[in-house]
Amino acid sequence: MQSLEDEVKTTIIQSLQLEDIRPEDIDTDAPLFVEGLGLDSIDALELGVALQKRYGISLSADSEETRRHFKSVRALSLMIASHRTK
Repeated sequence: MQSLEDEVKTTIIQSLQLEDIRPEDIDTDAPLFVEGLGLDSIDALELGVALQKRYGISLSADSEETRRHFKSVRALSLMIASHRTK
């Protein structure tokens, strides 16, 4: 799971063009929005598109389930991993 978490961190950095942040700077369990990494709704849309392209997953912007998956890098990684096993 560690390498998938690192992939997700790299995807976040690349898709949102966070030039001053390295993967190791992102806490795997920290919130991605408001506190923690401090992302906003526009960032969520951009990240969602990047994740759909990279991992072929389908996300619904209005879904409560999607909001839970975007809670942290770990939550995103677990969601991606579960889609890989289906």
